[in-house]
Amino acid sequence: MEPLKAFGDLVLDVWKNGLLGIDIGRILVAMAIFLGFLLLRKTISRSILHRLEHFTSKTETQLDDKILTALEPPLNLLPIVLGLFFARQYLGFEGTAAFLLDKLIRSMVVFTLFWSFFNIILPISHLFRKLEDFFDRSLLDWFFKATRAALAIIGAATILEIWGIRVGPIIAGLGLFGVAVALGAQDLFKNLISGILILAERRFKIGDWIQVNGVVEGTVEQIGFRSTRIRRFDKAPVFVPNTLLSDNTVINFTSMTYRRISWLVGLEYRTTVKQLRTIRERIETWISDNKDFVNPPTAPLFVRIDNFSDSSIDMKIYCFTRTTVWGEWLGLKEELICAIKEIVEEEGTGFAFPSQSLYVETLPWEDRQVGTQANNTDTQGRIAEVGE
Repeated sequence: MEPLKAFGDLVLDVWKNGLLGIDIGRILVAMAIFLGFLLLRKTISRSILHRLEHFTSKTETQLDDKILTALEPPLNLLPIVLGLFFARQYLGFEGTAAFLLDKLIRSMVVFTLFWSFFNIILPISHLFRKLEDFFDRSLLDWFFKATRAALAIIGAATILEIWGIRVGPIIAGLGLFGVAVALGAQDLFKNLISGILILAERRFKIGDWIQVNGVVEGTVEQIGFRSTRIRRFDKAPVFVPNTLLSDNTVINFTSMTYRRISWLVGLEYRTTVKQLRTIRERIETWISDNKDFVNPPTAPLFVRIDNFSDSSIDMKIYCFTRTTVWGEWLGLKEELICAIKEIVEEEGTGFAFPSQSLYVETLPWEDRQVGTQANNTDTQGRIAEVGE
């Protein structure tokens, strides 16, 4: 019986002081508390969300609904933090383990809070869309990206401070390291500064059709910290360093107020003066009466007999369309071409084409025939002489 009693005392002692002097029963209960919160994580988070949705449904604005959607991932982590906290409170032990567990819980609380702030920035940014009249949308996007990055850095620094890691010396060391990196990454900082200048000057924005001579032509899709992504018309993306867009001349076709048509129409030289004037007046009237074209003084409109060319009498047509969309502009050009052709044909003349006239005084075969006849006459004379 004594051995069994001794074994029972041993089991009881292990049960009471099994792990770091903590009763194993309390440890199991604490684990059950944590597992309970872990299993009920979805239920708890949904309960909190439903209560919050009850308040947000009473408002007319959609902002609080978007904020609530952004808070859903951090709220799913909250039951885990609560489970650790209540398990720690139930254990009630002291020492190194308690110190580490407290640090872990504090770190998770900080992480949850900054994660919530990080997610809220995106829906809040929609409130500042009204500032696009004063600031470029890409510049605002950069600002909110920088704000989210700052929140992530501050949150990480706070967690490091909780664990006793001093952030100040790290920042000082990173400053010296940053100087060394800056010397070797001058192009990176040049592109960064160029990108800021592009946005500040509002040279172009996302969706604009631009052309940089010798570099690229296409539609702007994204303005990044280092480069800008431009989609060419063959749908190939081109990543252009910001310095090339800042230092070179950029043509922004999207910013055109109107789009120009400039032609030289060549008419035949047989066209009379009356026909020329009639054609000119009819073309000018057609353009003026068409609401898709811009009339003076808003934009210039010229239809003039311009020049005596080598093979034609040139008529200058210079006008602007109201649309700047390439496809619509092509359609208006087609209408104008058909109208000009109808007018020219109705006036009984035609379009000239390059031609050359060749004038020959004596044809080569005529010279040979004259020479042959002379030779025949000379031969007959010689025969006659011999016969005599």
